[in-house]
Amino acid sequence: MFGSRSSRGKSVTCIACGESIPRSEAREYDKHGDRWDRRNKTFEHLCKACFAELCQQPRDGLETTLDAAGAGESDQETFLRRFQELSEGDARRE
Repeated sequence: MFGSRSSRGKSVTCIACGESIPRSEAREYDKHGDRWDRRNKTFEHLCKACFAELCQQPRDGLETTLDAAGAGESDQETFLRRFQELSEGDARRE
């Protein structure tokens, strides 16, 4: 249920920075986005620093940006273009 005990204590390599770290100090990354279905699956790993930098995105203002981009009201191409424009504008202000 919680994974193989044989995997404990092994080293893994962070896919972002290449650092070799103990498995117990890594975060699993599932490139398919379904980390709960573990059957016949191998995971890639991120060190804690890379995980925090790459995977923890701020959500402040997300709903406002989605609304402004036309979520649920415009076609996908228009929505994605507008969302990208608005997101890039927010990043420049930081």
